[in-house]
Amino acid sequence: MEVAPKAGDIYTREHFGDIQLHVEWRTPAPLKPGNVWQGNSGVFLFGVYELQVFESSRNLIYADGQAGAIYGQYPPLVKPSRDPGQWQVYDIIFNPARFEDGRLESPAYITVFQNGVLIQNHTAIMGETGHRIFPRYADRGPQGPVPLQTMATSYAIEISGSGP
Repeated sequence: MEVAPKAGDIYTREHFGDIQLHVEWRTPAPLKPGNVWQGNSGVFLFGVYELQVFESSRNLIYADGQAGAIYGQYPPLVKPSRDPGQWQVYDIIFNPARFEDGRLESPAYITVFQNGVLIQNHTAIMGETGHRIFPRYADRGPQGPVPLQTMATSYAIEISGSGP
């Protein structure tokens, strides 16, 4: 699937709790000189925790903004990004935050393989992701959607997990 320009983000119809995703994505090629934001996109677990999609094989960006980063929190452990225009793969295992009586009992955790290489190893997410924010948690219930952020990126996605 590919998001039409200015169409907005794509969301799953179903909501999920614990989930395993297989996401294939491709950034644009050829690269346009001087445009450092090419292929800037993201997979949002539970709708609020972003696993960054970015053209990281050549473009330089801050560490927690490159491909495989938990956006604004953790850079990937290694950088196995392929050249622009080549399909890349994320295999994601995600466990949402757990709450009891409105209090955080356990943070959200994510494990990610990019192109077969471990880049996030049972990483405890600090809270909702964003650019230059102090991450906080909010009790959003036991399940949430999986949006794909619209930018110049093509996606193929397969999801298995605890749905409705």
